[in-house]
Amino acid sequence: MALKVELKPHERIIVGNCVITNTDQRARLLIDGENVPILRERDILTPETADTAAKLVYLAVQLMYISPDPQSQHGTYFNLVRDIVTAVPSAWPIIESINNNIMSGDLYRALKDARKLIAYEDKLREQFESTHPKDGVAADVSSAA
Repeated sequence: MALKVELKPHERIIVGNCVITNTDQRARLLIDGENVPILRERDILTPETADTAAKLVYLAVQLMYISPDPQSQHGTYFNLVRDIVTAVPSAWPIIESINNNIMSGDLYRALKDARKLIAYEDKLREQFESTHPKDGVAADVSSAA
């Protein structure tokens, strides 16, 4: 089955191992093929934008997804998730789902689950910040000096 993709002006997309950049007008593409990795620009993380533990996991899965040799990223991925599960055991159900998809070869679904891990990490960060206001921490540090 073919995938229909509409690109905004200057939007990029990865198809296989190629980066395609749209011109200055909207474009519609019909991509037909089997097991070709496709990532829209909004779904692509770079090493510079992977600034949290969950985003690093997403980046590792993304590299597996677009790589002709996905197993080359397994070591990095499993080290990252081990550290996350050690620090945040409640993340295990999401990580287990990512693991299952990786092991079954469904890397696109693993990538979608990695997005859920990022959302979970954001939720935990928001909860922490709401119970530990930054202003109070800064006041405590400055008064201790």
